[in-house]
This record gives sequence, C-alpha cells and structure tokens, in this order.
Amino acid sequence: MGLGSGTDSESRFLGYMAGLSSVIGHADRVRPLRDYCTGLLVSCGRKSVEPMAAITAPGRTSAQHQSLLHFIGNAGWSDEKVLAKVREMVLPEIERHGPIEAWIIRDAKLDNGLGSAGLIASALSR
Repeated sequence: MGLGSGTDSESRFLGYMAGLSSVIGHADRVRPLRDYCTGLLVSCGRKSVEPMAAITAPGRTSAQHQSLLHFIGNAGWSDEKVLAKVREMVLPEIERHGPIEAWIIRDAKLDNGLGSAGLIASALSR
C-alpha cells in the first residue's frame, strides 16, 4: 500500500472498498460506503457529513448529505465483520516489513495549549 501513481492509488482504494462492501450486508450500502470513505480521505478540515457531501456530490449536496446521514445513522452492518475485514486486508500490508513492535495511540483530546489539538494531534498520527 505504498505511495504510487493516482491510478495505482485509485485501484487500491477500489479494491479496499470492494473488500469492505463484501461485509456490509446490502448492495444499497456500497455507494454510500464508498462516498463516505472518499469524503474522509479528501475533505479538508472537519470530517463531518456536510463537507463530505459537497465533495462527493457537488451537484446534489443536500440529497447526498441526507444519504450519508442515513448511511451512518442506520448502520445495519456487523462492526465485528467490518473490523475483521479491515484487519484481513490491512494487517499484511502493515507487517510487510516486519512484525508490529509498538502501537502509537493518538489521544484526540490532547491540547497544544492554544485551545486546539491540531498540530500535536497531526504530528502524533504520522
């Protein structure tokens, strides 16, 4: 899962979405899942549904906003199955260069003294 061309990245993303789609339970959830994950990756600033809707469906932002809220609010899939699929797909890539030796846990409530966790949280997540 290293950095590559846009086509390579898109192909890997679509493969990841296909894997997750196989465990979310219903075909009607596939597009909202893809749109939600796309929004998480490309939206700047806060990761809320409204900016994600504007990015993933600029011509129908209001309808997309409702669709994403419905997707998240009525999450009828099994968290256990989704997390197991994530582990199945991601862990081999993480361990490709060797076993995991330590986990770094990001505390989202960490404050940098300026009333924002932004810079410190960003540094910790890298």
